[in-house]
Amino acid sequence: MASASALQAKVWAKCQTGWYNGGQEEAMRPGNSCLLVSWLPYGCAVLCVLWDVVAASMSAFDKIETLGESAQFDLCCSNQCVGGVKGSGRARGPVGRWIYPAAMPNGETIRLLKVLMSNDCCNNCGYCATRRTSGHERSAFSPDELSRLFVELNRRGLAQGLFLSSAVHGSPDATMDRMLATAERLRQAHKFGGFIHLKVLPGASYDRIERAAELAERISINLEAPNAARLSRISPDKDFTTGILKRMEWISRLAGRSGVRCKGHTTQFVVGAADESDREILQTTDKLYKALRLSRAYFSAFQPVPGSELEGQPAAPLIREHRLYQTDFLFRRYGFNLGELAFDEQGNLPLDADPKRVWAARHPEAFPVEVNTATRQQLLRVPGIGPLSATRIIQARMKTKFHSLDDLKALGVVASWAGGYVTVAGRWMPPPARPTQLALWRPGSVGTGATNG
Repeated sequence: MASASALQAKVWAKCQTGWYNGGQEEAMRPGNSCLLVSWLPYGCAVLCVLWDVVAASMSAFDKIETLGESAQFDLCCSNQCVGGVKGSGRARGPVGRWIYPAAMPNGETIRLLKVLMSNDCCNNCGYCATRRTSGHERSAFSPDELSRLFVELNRRGLAQGLFLSSAVHGSPDATMDRMLATAERLRQAHKFGGFIHLKVLPGASYDRIERAAELAERISINLEAPNAARLSRISPDKDFTTGILKRMEWISRLAGRSGVRCKGHTTQFVVGAADESDREILQTTDKLYKALRLSRAYFSAFQPVPGSELEGQPAAPLIREHRLYQTDFLFRRYGFNLGELAFDEQGNLPLDADPKRVWAARHPEAFPVEVNTATRQQLLRVPGIGPLSATRIIQARMKTKFHSLDDLKALGVVASWAGGYVTVAGRWMPPPARPTQLALWRPGSVGTGATNG
């Protein structure tokens, strides 16, 4: 076991490189006591907590680095637009290596500690960094170790919720038992009443899943691929129908049942790993929403892992992931159905256009829409009008009448998109003309010696 000063020296070296948001503060220097003060950079403040929790154990420090980094590939905890790159579908905030911003169903955003129980897996998924044949460093938390770490982060206001997943170490039930023991310690010993998301492992037994639903506000199991044939290409050890889909049916029945905390469930697809089409993914997603009351689906663009079976396969474009998220929102919040979507010959969504704008361009018979009288469903079909702005329009027109696109812009409407699809007080409103740069020379005059006379 390393000394406290050795651990502090390691952390201080990280802070000096800017890895944890800077942190050139005197309180962080080796040999000084670690004090959490208001001016301390956030990432370094998280590390201060680690010093207290791990009691100078270098191995525990390494665990949170290794298992926090391994957990970054699971997106079922965070809103894809919070703190991420626009259009990427990712959710990485500036709050440190292991803590992510997550949007709750009530609109609140909380800081979520996202970590694996273990990264030592018995499965050999071709896309995964923690697969059985990978040469990665193996590590695991004990339930007591992880629960104490989270409680200290929560006590100091650095993390308000926990997202806990794991590689399958030994067996699904044995791994679930360790995850459940962690959640039980938080609920019972530490009286934590906040948000917990527990990942259900493929093949886990019903009683483990039921206990997870009793302990966590949200539970989820990842499909990874849209059907059994596609999954077998990338995860030969997993059974799509029995090992995953059957468990999802159990989760659906448990979610919202009296006496359980869990009110919803999610899943995730690895996009592009199995050469599946967008149509296949969205067909499965549509069925899950209708038959199993899925809360939402998440999409993770495939990125090849060095040394894996799929190392030579090209990465899926992040814009493809983004188009799937946009289409998913059309299902869940705009009233669109699968038959209304436009796919290319390969069954994929167009990458160069928003799917709602594609639909509008292909259905001129649905427009223009008069904003002063249109129903909510009609408004939601207009490009540039979303659920919130549609609600604002309906509320505002009870008191006044709209006369121009500027009136709509004040309510959050993207006028440059809505123009051409609406009338305002009976007048058609074309989209505003885009500014253009005038040419300095006539076409063909450059390099010919001609003048602009």
